[in-house]
Parts: sequence; structure tokens; C-alpha cells
Amino acid sequence: QAKTQGNREMSVFSIVWSKARLWGMTRLPWPAAGMKNWKNQENARHFEVTDTLFEAVYEEANQMLRDCMDISTATGMRLTDCRTVALPADNILRLKASKTGKSADFDMSLSNVLPELVARRRAYPACHTYLLSTPDGFPVSVSMLRTAYENAREAAALNPSNLAIAEDLQQMYLRDMRKRASDLAMDDEAASKLLQHSSVAITNKHYRKKVSRI
Repeated sequence: QAKTQGNREMSVFSIVWSKARLWGMTRLPWPAAGMKNWKNQENARHFEVTDTLFEAVYEEANQMLRDCMDISTATGMRLTDCRTVALPADNILRLKASKTGKSADFDMSLSNVLPELVARRRAYPACHTYLLSTPDGFPVSVSMLRTAYENAREAAALNPSNLAIAEDLQQMYLRDMRKRASDLAMDDEAASKLLQHSSVAITNKHYRKKVSRI
């Protein structure tokens, strides 16, 4: 974790340095230019969101968090897109990914959770056009999701019936619902298409972690 965080901080520093050169604040080159192996070696995080783990947190979640978990699991959307995807006017959920700019349409009739979720959202007295909403009709912020998830995860971990999975629960993040979406896909190709990756290799390395059952 520390090595990964170090890489992220160095990447930000590199961007800041490049901006400083662009704006004439320095003429010096990026200090790490030409250096080899200045980044820490990173390994892909291996974590499978099993049905048991998902259901333990889902049971403790409020409706807003449940909806977010369902949207991400059903579509493979990143959390930012789960928060900001528009409420569909028909049976097609249309996404333009905030990170990549790629577009995708989801046929909600093929989902077990999206039609009910959309119907419930349409009944809210909402003041916005996002699919994800609080039951009293307000947009959902990052901090609201973080607080709701941490509370639900903690409650699930402290539940005596979840003693055997308490440690795994503490290691599961809300963003892992995208991994669950990948694991629930029919095969590697379907998972890669769902997550809008350029190659199956990327999906398998970083997302598709389902353990083979023999």
C-alpha cells in the first residue's frame, strides 16, 4: 500500500513540475528524467467480492448505498459514473465514462436489479436528473457514499454471524463492486467489454478475480 501511494504521489509531483515548466516557474527538467526504476514495483490487488461478502454489507446498507452497489455491480461503472449517470427516459441506461470518455448503452430489461431501482428512483421527489439519489430526492456526494459504506461495512464486520469473514470485510472497498461486476460476467471477453477495457489482459490482471470452482 505504501509503495503504491508513493507512486501516486510521485505522479502528481511530475504533473505539478510539468505545469511549473509550462508556466515559466522553473527551467529545470523533471528531477527523475532519465532515471530508471524510480517507481516502486506494484502488484495487482487480488480480492474477490464473494456473494457472502456482498450480502453481508448489503444487509447493513441504507437504500442509497444499496442502489450504488447494484448500479456498479450490474453495469461495471466506476463510482464517479454511478453517482452521475443520468436517470434514463426509457429502458436504456446511457453512460459516457468520465475517465475514458467511452460511451455504452445498457439494456435494463436484461438486469435483475436495474428496472426496480429505476422505478423507485422515478418515484422520488427529486430536484436533479441523476439515477442515484437519496430517498428524499437529493444528489449523492462522495462523502455521503463513503460514510454510508464505512458504517455498513463496520456493522457487518461486527455482526457475530460474520465472524469468519470479518477480516475480509474490512479489506473490501466500495470500488470493488466493479470487480464483482467483472466476476459475474459470462466469460473474460464479456467482462472486458462490460468494463470497456482495450484488452482482456487488463481485465484479468486488475479486475477478474473469481476463484475457479472445481
